[in-house]
Amino acid sequence: MTRKLLLSINPRHAAKILKGQKSFEFRKKRCREKVDSIIIYSTAPEKRVVGEVTIEDIIVGDIHEVWRLARRGAGISHRFYLDYYQGSKVAVAYKLGAIKAYAKPRPLSAFGISRPPRSFVYWPQAIAPNG
Repeated sequence: MTRKLLLSINPRHAAKILKGQKSFEFRKKRCREKVDSIIIYSTAPEKRVVGEVTIEDIIVGDIHEVWRLARRGAGISHRFYLDYYQGSKVAVAYKLGAIKAYAKPRPLSAFGISRPPRSFVYWPQAIAPNG
């Protein structure tokens, strides 16, 4: 069964992912389960699920080493990255692959979810959601 991760992502970063201008999504914690793709929930003001992207790899390590490996596809500045990881020793970078932008962004209810995830939610369905 395909496992997906529903992530809340700032609209600016979500747009960069969908345009192929950001090929890594950075997080402070790694998901525990094996996942194949990320469902992108674009946060306020959009508040819609806007697309999906496959996960090619997950890099976990020292924040400076992860930046060295991911900087070319980061889609963010080094300053933004350092601010995000301030006080952290470990960084997680999801290397993104094939992108599928939804022609019509979908509400969370199409995924059976009533409110946005704080960090992420596992999506166990192997089929596309309704909506």
